Amino acid sequence: MSDGTASTPRPSKRAPLTVPNQARSRSRLHREYLAKYPVYDHSEIHISENPIRIGLSTSSVYPMTVTECFSTAERLGYDGVEIMVTNHEETQDAAFMKDLVQSTGLPVLSLHAPTLLLMPGVLHKDHWEKLRITCRLAAEVGAGAVVVHPPFRWQGEYARNFVSGVRRVSEETGVTLAVENMYPWRAGVREVHVYSPHWNPIGQDYDAVTFDFSHASTAGTNALEAVAELFPKLRHVHLTDGAGSLKDEHLVPGRGTMPVAETLQYLAKQNWHGDVVVEVNTRFVAKRSTREEMLAESLGFARRHLGLATHPHS
Repeated sequence: MSDGTASTPRPSKRAPLTVPNQARSRSRLHREYLAKYPVYDHSEIHISENPIRIGLSTSSVYPMTVTECFSTAERLGYDGVEIMVTNHEETQDAAFMKDLVQSTGLPVLSLHAPTLLLMPGVLHKDHWEKLRITCRLAAEVGAGAVVVHPPFRWQGEYARNFVSGVRRVSEETGVTLAVENMYPWRAGVREVHVYSPHWNPIGQDYDAVTFDFSHASTAGTNALEAVAELFPKLRHVHLTDGAGSLKDEHLVPGRGTMPVAETLQYLAKQNWHGDVVVEVNTRFVAKRSTREEMLAESLGFARRHLGLATHPHS
């Protein structure tokens, strides 16, 4: 099923497939700049005039279940959850999710559409219909946003008409589709740009975006500058960290080298209105207690730097 945007004019020229690899040099320059010109204001506590909720992503407790994500979020004092839709039935079952919302009192803040490389057939084989189904599911469970990755260059009409198509699906369903920043893949000394129209949402005509700190680290992006530029469209944040590795690390915030604290404080200062969702990698942690310590640390970090440390749950 097509979204009807096939007649949209195609760009006159596609972005180059590869460019020189500059991520590490960019990351180093950003770190050196912040070390020389610190921007964090330690003398004041800043809090947004608009509500900022802090959620827990099901990917942060993988391979635990959606039920366990809700119970962990409730126990630690999170404000809600984000559910990554996968081939597991419970991530696609609205009635099941609403029962968990009812039993824990925690809302579903957002869904993550199954647009990852290894999920080509989840929900539907047609990419546009996949997004429509995810948005309808989000509306049914009360989630205000759906996070979506940009398509791969080889995904035909979906890739060519992604920007206009996302807008159309969002208008059809009434659900915000927030396109996430990604990163170039690496091939020796070259960066391979596999995403269309680009891995970087800056300069793209999206209505809403998601910012992920780990993806920014892998790309060598200056997170503080990027968030400031994306601010008018920024609806959602994936809270994590990175140490400048070529891998997508998803570290506990504060354990990497990204200006995560500075960026959260910037959002609070600017009276941002959106959701911050913790998306850290705990899948190789052997002990449940260690995983919970990581998730509690992430929540405390978010509250502290968003000025929410006096929250009743803290």
